[in-house]
Amino acid sequence: MNRWWHEAALYQVYPRSFQDSGGDGVGDLAGICQRLDHIADLGVGAVWLSPIFRSPMTDFGYDVSDYRAIDPLFGDMATFDRLLAETHARGLKLLLDFVPNHSSDRHPWFEESRSSRDNPKRDWYIWRDPAPGGGPPNNWMSNFGGSAWQWDEPSGQYYYHAFLAEQPDLNWRNENVRAAMKDVLRFWLDKGVDGFRVDVIWHLIKDAQFRDNPPNPRYAPDQPDIERFLQRHSADQPDVHAVIAELRAVIDSYPDRLLIGEIYLPVERLMTYYGANDDGVHLPFNFQLIQCPWRADAIGALIDEYEAALPEGGWPNWVLSNHDQPRIAARVGQAQARIAAMLLLTLRGTPTLYYGDEIGIADIDMSEEQVLDPAARNEPGVSFNRDRSRSPMQWSADAFAGFSQLEPWLPLTRDWRQRNVAAQSADPASLLNLHRALLRLRSSEAALQTGRFARVAAQENILAYQRGATIGVLLNLTAETVPLELPAGWNVQQVLLSARAGGALEALPPVLEADEGLILRLEGNDG
Repeated sequence: MNRWWHEAALYQVYPRSFQDSGGDGVGDLAGICQRLDHIADLGVGAVWLSPIFRSPMTDFGYDVSDYRAIDPLFGDMATFDRLLAETHARGLKLLLDFVPNHSSDRHPWFEESRSSRDNPKRDWYIWRDPAPGGGPPNNWMSNFGGSAWQWDEPSGQYYYHAFLAEQPDLNWRNENVRAAMKDVLRFWLDKGVDGFRVDVIWHLIKDAQFRDNPPNPRYAPDQPDIERFLQRHSADQPDVHAVIAELRAVIDSYPDRLLIGEIYLPVERLMTYYGANDDGVHLPFNFQLIQCPWRADAIGALIDEYEAALPEGGWPNWVLSNHDQPRIAARVGQAQARIAAMLLLTLRGTPTLYYGDEIGIADIDMSEEQVLDPAARNEPGVSFNRDRSRSPMQWSADAFAGFSQLEPWLPLTRDWRQRNVAAQSADPASLLNLHRALLRLRSSEAALQTGRFARVAAQENILAYQRGATIGVLLNLTAETVPLELPAGWNVQQVLLSARAGGALEALPPVLEADEGLILRLEGNDG
């Protein structure tokens, strides 16, 4: 059965950085309302918002102090309701970021939990006595550096935090926690939200015995602390799947809603998150392209491995960038960013675009003093500075790129006066218009939505594959022009789209130019 996300592309918005309507240099919900037409014109089917819930903003919204309230920085519930209505009016779905692994230490639940060992909510979080010789209960490390255990002097115990000390982990083995969080989901689903992306879903359950993690034999001193040990007991536990099945049951009790899980695991472990009986997340986010070397052989092998590993009924998905990872244009350069767009939007499965990738936003210049990302501040020079992937959207050559009337909370890229939506909208061959053309083609060609995927043999450094019986894709992942050699059995009727030209070509060229990709209409051919 086809679901709406089988045909739709998703678009991630980082609300702080999309559009400021209030003149404080920080994006907000009213600003997103102002820019919905851009998202709709792009041709995606759904918008996913990074966290907008009430928060002290120690980790910029991933430390939630009230799961049922909008943070005043972004607006209020009336503004959210307007955003939801205006999103739906444009035929778009709206997804929220759900952060259930941990709350803020200022959440009333945690304030109660730490107030005394006898408080009814004490077991809502993970508290442990010191190790027999003193010190933290075990060797688990925080993803943001240092021990994952924080000493609480008044109660004489440690609490666990997989991220910042200000982000204590909830105890998902506690039935009351599970019930409360399912009620949170229902609150937003009742409002009409179309689904959720669940933050660090593979962390929800920890080893019941709190055993030490084994040393990582590949750890090097220039790596973050989290790499010191293999996360064998602190994440990806077998019991997590029963918890996810409960969340999925809530989602399935509402019509046509989507559940996505953030999961950084190897392919074989990732697949378990579809659930043993199709009762896991609909889409375990597939970040393999973010981590893969940018070579045709490596990418081809990765796609084959991923496709072969999918369980029966498991729907694939692909991601090139997000708010935690280097942007695609920063990784592969502007020329190959066009090839990356063609790859993302022609693979089988649900693609997720990250705001700003459609115009090629890359890296930003920052001094150490300007860094705001708490992970990068905790482990300078070791952890990736996530600020670099969260810079403001560049709308025009007006002051502050049309993002705000004041200095934005993060710097713009050096080339913002040329690299912006207004400039690229006026250029038929721009990266923005290439994205629009790719998404139009994807929506008009059933083979690109749900057609089978088959990789085909091609010359070195060229990635070639077929979608359905009628679409062929050739991608040159190098800066070298090569003779065009069609895969065996391909009879080309039409060049539907060229990555370099941004549109159709009148005839098949004799060469595949550097940084060129072609989408071809083939005579009906099962390859």
